[in-house]
Amino acid sequence: MSQPFLVTLSDQKANVVWGDNALLSFEQEQATIHINYMSDVLAQVQSAARKLDTMSLAKVKLVGEQWNSDLCWAFSQGFYNPKNGAEIQFPELDDEAIETLKNKKLISEWVRETINLGPTIVTPEVLCEKASSLLKQVSAGKVELQSKLILGEQLITDGYVGIHAVGKGSINMPCMLQLDYNPSGDPDAAIDFALVGKGITFDSGGYSLKPSPSMAAMKSDMGGAATVTGALALAIAGGLQKRVKLYLCCAENMISGEAFKLGDVINYKNGVSVEVLNTDAEGRLVLADGLIAAQEDGAKKIIDAATLTGAAKVAVGRDYNCILSMDDEFTASALESANQVNDKLWRLPLESFHLQQINSAFADIANIHSGGESMAGASTAAAFLAKFVLQPEQNWLHFDLSGSYQLSANGLWAAGGKGHGIETISDLLLK
Repeated sequence: MSQPFLVTLSDQKANVVWGDNALLSFEQEQATIHINYMSDVLAQVQSAARKLDTMSLAKVKLVGEQWNSDLCWAFSQGFYNPKNGAEIQFPELDDEAIETLKNKKLISEWVRETINLGPTIVTPEVLCEKASSLLKQVSAGKVELQSKLILGEQLITDGYVGIHAVGKGSINMPCMLQLDYNPSGDPDAAIDFALVGKGITFDSGGYSLKPSPSMAAMKSDMGGAATVTGALALAIAGGLQKRVKLYLCCAENMISGEAFKLGDVINYKNGVSVEVLNTDAEGRLVLADGLIAAQEDGAKKIIDAATLTGAAKVAVGRDYNCILSMDDEFTASALESANQVNDKLWRLPLESFHLQQINSAFADIANIHSGGESMAGASTAAAFLAKFVLQPEQNWLHFDLSGSYQLSANGLWAAGGKGHGIETISDLLLK
């Protein structure tokens, strides 16, 4: 069995032989990360971990007294390989810190690996099965989970017409997972939070077909479902004592004789009718069902998460996730959580006038913005969702997950799923 490669920290500059202001230096089977405490320390450690990952090291061990939980986690986020995962031995911290790090690593890597698996493997039903399995694993011995899978034509029977419309063109049936974490054991206990996730396991764009370069990464279009699942798992591991219900809205957006078409009108059971003007704006159509279900169950607060718009990525790139809400206090709480856990999160505008920019001549609203000029795509997508929230001004947050997937490796992240956002939402659930 091979020995792990050792990694230490130092606040001293590296010898000039390694280059001016070198981040890393090496001695036999050991690397030293040279930290400049006048700059972003966590980013330096994560960047060093990325450099070490390129060396194809089988496993590493973090040694020395300068390591703390935050630095270990920054290293863990950078030292990850989408092909091989990552084996890291953490330093001697207290038992609680080690347990927290192990849980974060397990759950974050579940999110990353689930996003990275191909759509032939992760079908809508498989995604729901994987989510249930993870949550049962982390809650074992604590709380007995209750779950319900609504599959195929049963979606129509139960009135979840958006998920069915988007997924009916695929041979892999669409579905909704409803999973209830209820630590009180009281079936009449109020639902403190509903988590609604977009689970489009592959998005061809439908008849509004995507070009191949854009379609290649669309196995990641279930990033919202993976993120809220990971967030709930992390909160459960952290001792969550609130009742939370998870709604995963899952489908493949494919082309066939059964697929939904431009010009279709979808009549949701809350009375809102939607004209389909672009089949590539499908995520909001499935999330609408999840929002309806959360309100039917009386959830006090609702958080939805989705890889919803290219407009959000144009605004902030893939370094930040975006948040849109009409509830300033709830938004401030989310931004505080993001800052607390070192997630990057940026607020984009959502105003009442955005709700007037999704008009339709044939239905209550359209699934894309109306008007000839270029509109605020992320804001109008959130405005669409607001039509399915009875009081969108209160207790509802929408995360547009610009930063959940990395197209190619960079100085901080490996290619693929990142797990970016799970800590923010987990912190919101716990506090």
